[in-house]
Parts: sequence; structure tokens; C-alpha cells
Amino acid sequence: MSGSVKSYAAVDLGASSGRVMVGRVGPDSLELTEAHRFVNRPVRLPEGLRWDILSLYGGVLDGLKAAGQVDSVGIDSWAVDYGLLDGDGRLLGNPVHYRDSRTEGVAEKVWATVPAPELYAATGLQYAPFNTLYQLVADRLTGAERLLLVPDLLTYWLTGEQGTELTNASTTQLIDPRTRGWSYDIAQRLGIDLELFAPLRQPGDPAGLLRPEVLEETGLAGPVPVTAVGSHDTASAVAAVPASGERFAYICTGTWSLAGLELDAPVLTEESRAANFTNELGLDGTVRYLRNIMGLWLLQECVRAWGDPDLGELLRQAAEAPALRSVVDASDPVFLPPGRMPERIAEACRASGQPVPVSPGEITRCILDSLALAHRRAVEEAQRLADHPVDVVHVVGGGTRNALLCQLTADACGLPVVAGPTEAAALGNVLVQARAHGLVGDLAGGRELLTRTQPLTRYEPRGDPGRWSEAQARLVRI
Repeated sequence: MSGSVKSYAAVDLGASSGRVMVGRVGPDSLELTEAHRFVNRPVRLPEGLRWDILSLYGGVLDGLKAAGQVDSVGIDSWAVDYGLLDGDGRLLGNPVHYRDSRTEGVAEKVWATVPAPELYAATGLQYAPFNTLYQLVADRLTGAERLLLVPDLLTYWLTGEQGTELTNASTTQLIDPRTRGWSYDIAQRLGIDLELFAPLRQPGDPAGLLRPEVLEETGLAGPVPVTAVGSHDTASAVAAVPASGERFAYICTGTWSLAGLELDAPVLTEESRAANFTNELGLDGTVRYLRNIMGLWLLQECVRAWGDPDLGELLRQAAEAPALRSVVDASDPVFLPPGRMPERIAEACRASGQPVPVSPGEITRCILDSLALAHRRAVEEAQRLADHPVDVVHVVGGGTRNALLCQLTADACGLPVVAGPTEAAALGNVLVQARAHGLVGDLAGGRELLTRTQPLTRYEPRGDPGRWSEAQARLVRI
């Protein structure tokens, strides 16, 4: 293992913003700095909601220019969405946003051919209306010769080489989590041509070199390799959970909360399907057994509706508001579309016979209590369904900045919460690159390095756990 320090550019694209981070890694050091941050603003066209993929690519190029000379580049992003290319490799249109309405009613058509229990037993993926499989059934693929998931599309533009990274491919509902290869039977029965996909890549595989035109635009001196990382941002974030041993749960917080366990094998039972847990693939043969929870999207949409008030003051008001006065189901699809979020939360409380939160502080407290309750339920059910007990909950991602949410999650789960790192996806991205270049050992070694080098905050559970059980019972009765 080399004793030198190397620099890696981690392109980390979230649903609302993108960033290019530079990680400097040595055998006993790991430092992360932000080179460039840019907005990810979807655009509503007459045909529907689309990602502004050219703006994102421009942000990536600006970020690489700001990063300076690096030893490698890796890209991670949100899951499920894709770009379609023609036979000459040209993009056929802006990728459709997963919140677009075109998949409404598509799942029922799919289940008429492949019943939901059979689909889950084959792919292990929870039902979500935006899964790539449903998008493909809804899409008109006229003229499409190639499909590239978002991080693979950006990698292709940087290098000219095409591939399909495995952790992100596992969110398409077209991968068998037992074989970690394509589910040809499911695809064939639904008329999906898997030849649309480029060959599968593993995290750590080489993904090409920056093209000469990219080097010229960014000012970088070649050759600069691009390395496949856990290109689903959750896969990278879970790789950066600073855990020791196996008895831990994780919650990746941001626009979504992804709460679950790291396992050696998928859980494909009918009970697991009914509980809406998903089996996505992680590093080194692991399975990310988790549930998607609506996450801080609920608060982000409220803040937008309120005209972007000061978040610190809003959280102070929420901390002073009565606890568990009203809660909503943070996994309810009714909260998926944008717009009117404060009103929809109020309507849900009214419909369930609970007090209706009125002020921004009360609504924020309702959201945070509801998220903590959803975290509790996911952690408890995952342990039971996987027969995998845990002693600690690791919270990583943007939600680690929200001390109230972290404390409420500890209170709700009745377990210690270790919060950090905040930039988990970027750190996981960097660690995979560093490992591919011989600077970091296995997954456990990377996590040990994180624990030694990154600031972490521990929250101990407090209060009466019975209050959370009572609040959960209110939702069950709804």
C-alpha cells in the first residue's frame, strides 16, 4: 500500500443540488473539501417534468476545473432515471424526472403480466411508482439504441465509454439480487430489451479516461482516469457509514431518508414485500436492505412554500412546539408530488382526527416527529424481517446537520444515534476511488479510516419510549 497522499474528485449529484468535492487520501488521512456546488433545478416542459442534464454536465465541468489536478474522478447520483441515446451516441432528449406523472397506473399493467409477489421474489425491489422498470414500460423508446443511467451518462460524456454500474443498476428492478446479474426472465416477459443497457461495471472498475476536449475545458493535465464508484448515491453513502462490526442500522438522510441494514444476502419473503423493503446492491457483495421514506423533502417543500425563512429559527420554534402532538405517515405517496406541502400535511392531520398544526414551527415539529417515527418503524421492522439485531443507528448525510431530528430519531428508536459524516456520499465515492488505486483496504478499513478522521456526534435516547408507541398506534388506526 502506497504511503503517498492522492487527490480524488467526487461528483455527487443530489435531487436539488450537485457538488464536486475533492478528497485527499493517505494511509492515515482523509480530508474532504468542496470545489464547486451548483443547483439542480428540474424544468417543467409541456410534455412533463425533466432534468436539465446539460446544466448538470456544465456544473460537473466547472467543478473539475475548480478542483484542480486530481488522480481520478468518480460520479454518483440519485437512482432510477436515465438518458436515451441514438445509434450515434447522441442524447434523444432530457431525462424524465422520477416525479413525472407518466408512470401513474403503469404498475397495475406490469402486475397483470408479472404479479407483484413474483416480481419481488425475482428482483427484491420495493414498489415505488418511479422504478426504472415502470418508466421503461411507460416510455416510448423509438430511436433509442442505448440507455444510460444518469451517472453513467455523465461518465460517457467525460470519457466516451459506456457502462452500467451495478449498485445503481440494482435500483432498476431488472437485477436479480442473488446472482447480481440481469433478471432476463422478468425483462423478457415485460418486453424490455436488456441490450439497451451497456455492460455491467463493478464499483472500483476503470471507466475510461477524460477525453481530450474535457481536459482542455477543465485545464487538467491528462491522463486522468474515471473510476466507477457506488454510483447510486445511497450505495456510496452506506460505504461511508463509520460502523464497526455488523450490528448497526443506518439512515441516509437528505431529500429522502433511506433506513435499513447492511446484509450478506437479500430478504425476498412475502412479508418483506408487504412491508415495502427493498434489496439494493452495495459494495463487496453486500445488500442494502432498506425502506425509502419521504425524508426532508417534506420540510424542503414547506420552506419553499413559506418563502425560504431562516432554517435555524424554524428549528428553534419546532424544538419549543409540543412533542408528538400530530404525526403523519412520512412514507405516504400523497406527499410525493411537489406543491402545497403545508396544506397537505394539515389535511392529513385533519383526516386522522389529530390537532392541525398551523404555524411553521408546529408544522416543522410535525414533520420531524413523523420522520423520527418512520425511522423507528423502519429500523424495528428491518431487524425483525432480516433477523438481524442492532445496537446503534448511524445517521449520515445532510440530515446530520439537524440536531433535533437526530435526537428525536434516538428517542424514537430507543438506541444511540451516531451522526456523521454529513458528506457521506462524496466520502464513499472518494474511498472507492482510493481503494481502486491501492490507498485504502477493504470496506471495514475504509470505515475505520472514517471513524478516525471525520467529526461524529453521538445522541443518547431519552424520554418515554411509550409515547412513540402511542403515536405509532395513531397512524396504524388511520
